Amino acid sequence: MKHLFYIGCWLIATLSIAQDSTATLSFDAYMSTVQLHHPVALQAQMQQQQGAATLLNARGAFDPKAYTNINQKYFDGSTYFNRMDGGIKIPTLLGIELKGGYEQNDGVYLNPENNTPAAGLWYGGISLPLGQGMFIDERRAALRKASLFKNITEAEQQIMLNNLLYEAGKAYWSWFKTYHTRTVYENAAALAQQRYTAVLQSAFLGDRPAIDTTEAGIQWQNRRLALQQAQLDFDNAAAALSVFLWEEGMIPLALKENTIPIALDSMRAQEVEASYILQLDSLAKNHPEMQRYGYKVDQLEIDRQWKQEQLKPTVNLNYQPISSAANGDPFANYAVNNYKWGVELSMPLFLRKERGAVQLARLKVQSTQLDMRLKEAHLLYKATAALNQWNTSISQVALYAKTVNDYQRLLSGEQQMFNAGESSLFMVNSREVGYINAQVKHIELLTTNRKARLTTGYAFGQLNQQWNN
Repeated sequence: MKHLFYIGCWLIATLSIAQDSTATLSFDAYMSTVQLHHPVALQAQMQQQQGAATLLNARGAFDPKAYTNINQKYFDGSTYFNRMDGGIKIPTLLGIELKGGYEQNDGVYLNPENNTPAAGLWYGGISLPLGQGMFIDERRAALRKASLFKNITEAEQQIMLNNLLYEAGKAYWSWFKTYHTRTVYENAAALAQQRYTAVLQSAFLGDRPAIDTTEAGIQWQNRRLALQQAQLDFDNAAAALSVFLWEEGMIPLALKENTIPIALDSMRAQEVEASYILQLDSLAKNHPEMQRYGYKVDQLEIDRQWKQEQLKPTVNLNYQPISSAANGDPFANYAVNNYKWGVELSMPLFLRKERGAVQLARLKVQSTQLDMRLKEAHLLYKATAALNQWNTSISQVALYAKTVNDYQRLLSGEQQMFNAGESSLFMVNSREVGYINAQVKHIELLTTNRKARLTTGYAFGQLNQQWNN
């Protein structure tokens, strides 16, 4: 993570301090900075913290609980009763609840069943569910769901970062495309202006017909118009890129005018990585979207199990050995025959509420499983389409690189013929337009290749892994 911090500092310095020379912002440095500083990236980190907090909250249901209950009544100078009961309850993951405490009661009108020795009674006991709650209860269901929710938040963190980096990556390559397209039109406009000036002088000297000046002037105007549109596209792309540039998620940064993307001559079509093809069969297992669906199905299955458990009668067995203290020893008078026990039994007669809840829970599981299968099909299609686009763009870039060279040769030949008086200005302009369009198309195909690689990583849900080290 340290080198990401240095990259971020470098970018901030580049964007904040005006420099005379241009500064190149590489794609990897840009993406690393986005993942480090963008507000959505910081929110994604909070997702994991939220999952941990939810799990901690669910575990709190099994915390031991101390209790004290004191009741006293005084009337007409008499102590009607004085009851005191205190101890500790310990829930367990097995559904069994342990209990231990101390009870001391006295009074003139104390209910005989509450009578205790003068030294009080110590007790310990156990509450065991034999029916409903024996295998799963509300607390254990909440804990299991919270554990799965923690996994869900980790998957959602990956999804958030994957979406963020995908949008940020598209913004970079749009910026790259519009910058180099503008450069093509800048060169074309400068060349058209030079030709217009030269033709104007030649026409003044009588070497060229006056109509050629009109032809050259029209071309210069068209190039200026195209340059203005290219400048507008570049300005909008730079503004869109700036949306993803932040300092520590709090301060938005503006892209400085002297910051440029990577050079066009350093760009080559990137080959399809074989690892992606090998991962197609395991996409449903490894994609964070599918993992999130799987965890949600597991959560719903826990709900269904708990609803199914509630069809059973409630049967709770309670057993408490009791002992009176002597000389400070709570076990001095302990005997096996001293105990208190009881059974709690209840059950609805028709179970309509419980049976309806089970059916609803089962339908939710089935519905989510169907959504999961549909999502899997969509993800597989998107991944396959992205790989196809990436693979096709490679041959397109190679083909159009040759096309650009051929257009350049045609233009050079036409210019030589024009200088020798064997061609017309119209033909030169026509060749030049073809060459300009070929350059723009080549830039577009290079951009398509890089966007296809980006889209493939996004379709496999792995963009956050590429800039996470």
